[in-house]
Amino acid sequence: MYPGITRAEQNLLLLQSILPADEKLYIWCYSRDGAYIASSCPRSVRDMLDQAFRALGGMKMTLEYIQKKDCNHPKIIGSSIGMQWAFSLETERNDDLLFIIGPVFYLRPDKSQLRRALYAELHDFDHTDWIPALSKCLPELPVMSFSVFTRYILMVHNTLTSQQLGLEIFSQARQEPFPHPAAGERNRLHVYQAEQALLEMVRTGNINYQSALKTSMESSPGVPVQGQDPLRQMKTSLIVFTTLVSRAAMEGGLSPEIAYPLGDSYIQAAENCRDSGELSALSHTMYHDYIYRVHHIRSNPNYSHAIQKCCDYIELSLERKIRAADLAGLVGYTEYYLTEKFKNETGQSITQYIRNARINRAKVLLNSTTLSVAEIAEQLAFNTPNYFIQCFRNVTGCTPAQYRKRVV
Repeated sequence: MYPGITRAEQNLLLLQSILPADEKLYIWCYSRDGAYIASSCPRSVRDMLDQAFRALGGMKMTLEYIQKKDCNHPKIIGSSIGMQWAFSLETERNDDLLFIIGPVFYLRPDKSQLRRALYAELHDFDHTDWIPALSKCLPELPVMSFSVFTRYILMVHNTLTSQQLGLEIFSQARQEPFPHPAAGERNRLHVYQAEQALLEMVRTGNINYQSALKTSMESSPGVPVQGQDPLRQMKTSLIVFTTLVSRAAMEGGLSPEIAYPLGDSYIQAAENCRDSGELSALSHTMYHDYIYRVHHIRSNPNYSHAIQKCCDYIELSLERKIRAADLAGLVGYTEYYLTEKFKNETGQSITQYIRNARINRAKVLLNSTTLSVAEIAEQLAFNTPNYFIQCFRNVTGCTPAQYRKRVV
């Protein structure tokens, strides 16, 4: 018996208690060299899922990652069939334990498509007699959004390690696939609005793009063509999206001499990806890269470094109250000196600049979401909906409701 099995079983019981039972989100415990120890998975499917994890390269990628010096954070491991796992390494004692969370899907897989993909992926595997049974049980596994999955991962990891990591570790890693087919009916108007919002973020170099990205993740299904290869479908979605982002970046001022070769390099990188995890990282890296290139071009060259830093801070903080004193502390100026310098360089007071930035953000939300006027006002830190409407009318000449009708 493995020396740490008692501790492993205790940890599994603890972790099971913090996860909803109806999610069927399984947790696995392995030794650091990949030897199976214990699992919360039912015995009826345990061996198949363990074998699938190994056959699809999940264990190999995990073991390669934990050999690195910095493996203190959980990591998501993808596969060529769209199945995802995550791992966390507990290192409190000498006998490190490796915990795997999953598997999950980001969308409900089609059984026949999944079976063909499994045979195509595992045709060189010694024994494939278990694939029919596996293809039947996989569609019963949890289907959840990336945001839900990452929260469960952090719950498990922080419980195991006593760390207090937040969701920012996943936004930094940019692991969520985008765009990715979503389950359910396609609301084409919402899809179009969400896609336009994403592209507008690129055109304007708006570095506060996370909210629009989340909205699009929830509504845009990517390329809806169902093929025999899930990985091929994800690559096609990413290639199409890269092309659209490249065009939007050129409309935003990025030189074609830069935009076209950059897009070609990302498309080639997508073709070279071996699993959904790699595509996840690549898709967000591409989107982030184009936005920041356009942002750099559109940044006013007449602004000093301190004022540009304040403008960037404002763009990233529209959902909370922003005080001139906070901005002054950010750049090391007195509040009086900053307000004078800001007005001289931008032609607007700090209050006017913040108000206009919020109104521009409100336009995106009105175009791309079904949020009510009151919800948008609250999200953008306006004191009351009426004050938001008044500010919006003063800047645009119409109310938010009139603007939304005009756009639709």
